[in-house]
Amino acid sequence: MTDSLIIEGLRRRRLPINLRQSGNSDANVLISTRIRKSPWWHLSKAAGCWAYTTYNHMYHPRAYIKPEDGGLMAEYEYLTEHVSMWDVAVERQIQVKGPDAADFVDMLITRDVHTVVPTMQARYVILCNQYGGVINDPVLLRVADDEFWFSISDSDLLLWAQGVNSSRRFNVDIHEIDVSPVQIQGPKSVLLMEKMFGSHIREIPYYGLIHDTLNGHDVTISRTGFSAEVGFEIYLHDAMLKADAVWPHILEQGEEFTLGVIAPSHIRRLEAGILSYGQDLDIENNPFEVRLGWQVDLNKGDFIGKEALAAIKDEGVQQRLVGLKVGGEPIVWYNEDFYLVKDVDSGGDVGYVTSAFWSPTQGSNIALAVMPPSHWKRGTNVKVNLPKDGIVDAEVVRVPFVDPSKERPKTEL
Repeated sequence: MTDSLIIEGLRRRRLPINLRQSGNSDANVLISTRIRKSPWWHLSKAAGCWAYTTYNHMYHPRAYIKPEDGGLMAEYEYLTEHVSMWDVAVERQIQVKGPDAADFVDMLITRDVHTVVPTMQARYVILCNQYGGVINDPVLLRVADDEFWFSISDSDLLLWAQGVNSSRRFNVDIHEIDVSPVQIQGPKSVLLMEKMFGSHIREIPYYGLIHDTLNGHDVTISRTGFSAEVGFEIYLHDAMLKADAVWPHILEQGEEFTLGVIAPSHIRRLEAGILSYGQDLDIENNPFEVRLGWQVDLNKGDFIGKEALAAIKDEGVQQRLVGLKVGGEPIVWYNEDFYLVKDVDSGGDVGYVTSAFWSPTQGSNIALAVMPPSHWKRGTNVKVNLPKDGIVDAEVVRVPFVDPSKERPKTEL
């Protein structure tokens, strides 16, 4: 274990990160009614899911292919070479609907909803609290002029939004709705989607939306995903009742394209520099620390956190999320601890790894790590303490690690 839970040089948190290197556990996680089962739960289980985490108070698939059969690296191949389907009902849909919907959403997010989110478009956005801390980094879908869905990351955005409007200042209704997505991701995703929906699927722009039907059931489709591959999300309406009519249909239609049911690929999202809320950032992180400063528009009208964010930008930050290329044996499972990063000369702790995996495209382990200004510069050498290999060499590198301009998901279909 580390001698201290505090790393000098990093900003002090009100609630410290647990940096004890306590390792994994062979304990079973209880399946109970306190954690929600998604509409796809029984179907993902039948597809072979053998490992789950909890996300947004729901069970979330994290592995289908057993390690002896290739594990997460084999799932990565379905995503990057064929087409994959993911149960992502944990992206709970928070609906804001009413005459003041656009103005209310604009108060919540750090971008100008009126200019960047036209009707039938989606955008990646962030919401901050009054201290400038990131509350959530959802995809925001504008499904009608007066209706928005926050497709949320791992925090209680519903409670925040309802609390902000508890005085009914804005004429809107805010509820979670029975809409659950699956992601269809990979180079053959457009072929599968075209087969199921028709040629018009190719006309959806990057981050565009359409309403359609699948096997006779209402869906909303977005050209988005957590993979930085060509991909789509199918949001099934009335999902709890209709999941059994849609999931098997997609499996049948996808057979000729080598469709694989896999977990959301944290290998591929890490290569793309996509952040995972609760892992790479949380409510105590401001956007400028975690490579999300581009999301903050201080020229727009008033929004929650604007004053704090302006001050933080002026003062600068004490830490930043940087990329590392890391030595050692391939990391082929989720990191169970925030691995400690050490200074080459002193051997002292200077930061910690938030996410790490073996990257097939880079031919090495890659990671995101919280680091002080003294260790931000690309080419800086550090050490990382891995549970199996001990102290290994690492180097600060560019993020994203792959396709920095995101040409792959933007490909013309």
